[in-house]
Amino acid sequence: MSGRHGGGEIVLGAASVSRVYSTAAGEVHACSDISFDVRAGELLVVSGASGAGKTTLLSMLGTLDSPTSGSVLVGDTDVATLDADALIALRRERLGFVFQSFGLIPILTAAENVEVPLRLRREDPAVRAARVAEVLELVGLSDHANQRPEELSGGQQQRVGIARALVARPDILIADEPTGQLDSGNAGIVMDLIQELVHSQGIAAVVATHDPTFVERADQVLRLRDGHVVR
Repeated sequence: MSGRHGGGEIVLGAASVSRVYSTAAGEVHACSDISFDVRAGELLVVSGASGAGKTTLLSMLGTLDSPTSGSVLVGDTDVATLDADALIALRRERLGFVFQSFGLIPILTAAENVEVPLRLRREDPAVRAARVAEVLELVGLSDHANQRPEELSGGQQQRVGIARALVARPDILIADEPTGQLDSGNAGIVMDLIQELVHSQGIAAVVATHDPTFVERADQVLRLRDGHVVR
């Protein structure tokens, strides 16, 4: 585990989190007794091979799935105590998601894709426009605001995805294999960008990856094998 960069408050935590799936062949222990915390301004990298439990863990941290046992804490709140509406509000206000497949809407421009979370929040149009311009500049894509995804490289599309994740000012960023579909050059750009944004914006980030070069950028590393933390 590398030295912590973030010295802020604990923003996200897992307390003895486990996830068991029942299948025809028996129980599958996707995650077993995982505990950690992430502070503001800190990058936690979850590493491990395919099938190690990374995506399952991130789904629970993002409140898209529930632990079989243990607790996911956002700030001081155990997310299991929240009803459906409160969970939606939590995701909208505090969480930003970045996906391996970029997840952009093909018919929208880069700026329009980034704007989607603000439209869902019914932000004022002038406020939306200013904030979209701000985050596109943050990710180095001001000159590409009016281009559609098909007109952008894979690395540029993922930077649009990161801008969209950040536009509503979340305090937690969750990224599942964000460089999985990128060549090494673009992967490095995206890794550097996430690391810089976490530290400059004071975000708590959890990034799942099997790329060892991402691990080198982490403030904290959680290594998973077969659903267990490898000490």
